Amino acid sequence: MPKFTLRIDGMHCASCVRRVSQSLASIPGVVVEEVTVGTAKVSSAEQPVPLDAAIAALAEAGFVAHLES
Repeated sequence: MPKFTLRIDGMHCASCVRRVSQSLASIPGVVVEEVTVGTAKVSSAEQPVPLDAAIAALAEAGFVAHLES
């Protein structure tokens, strides 16, 4: 299962962590492995990894996400 980590700007509390988790979990094929303040570790059952969908869902929730290398 492909995996990626996102660095998320503006996530600074437990409520933010919950919103990020819910936003990512709403994307078909995405499995949220871990969300901590500042990062989200995500895996995907789909090929290719729906990175654009994850970033768009987080933007809709009010966060800016970047692929962590």
